[in-house]
Amino acid sequence: MEKEIVNRVAESDLVEINLEDHYPKGERMLIDMKENLFQGLILKEKDFREFVKNENWSRYKDKFVAITCSADAIVPTWAYMLIAASLQPFAKKFVFGDLKALETILFIESLSKFNPEIFRDKKVMIKGCGNLPVPESAYVELTRLLMPVVKSIMYGEACSAVPVYKLK
Repeated sequence: MEKEIVNRVAESDLVEINLEDHYPKGERMLIDMKENLFQGLILKEKDFREFVKNENWSRYKDKFVAITCSADAIVPTWAYMLIAASLQPFAKKFVFGDLKALETILFIESLSKFNPEIFRDKKVMIKGCGNLPVPESAYVELTRLLMPVVKSIMYGEACSAVPVYKLK
């Protein structure tokens, strides 16, 4: 007599959350101020204002934009402000920082609309591997949101879950 194979994962009360479902859709772009530095060291106001005046800002239409300076140089605050003012009519969102900072901010905003109450008293599996670049900060934020309401949090896949939190 053969023993029936039972999918215990499918029958469990485990609920999966995939952070990729909260991935803000849209192209990401980077503006690196180092491209505007004279000899890679200083920003010349006249040249920079000319760049701002002549740049085709419409190419940032509906894009997520990170504004940074990857060079070890002192860039005056007003230069970043000029870039921001120029992006305002076009970009979907812009932030100061690199692309990783942009992803963090986009996910924090997306998760601010997340309702953890629908997971009250549930066992939650936060899906691990995926195809989209989900920053670690998103996993931390989701954990923070879920802990007050769930019975447990696990990370990964049902076949190789890592326990993260269990209600005492």
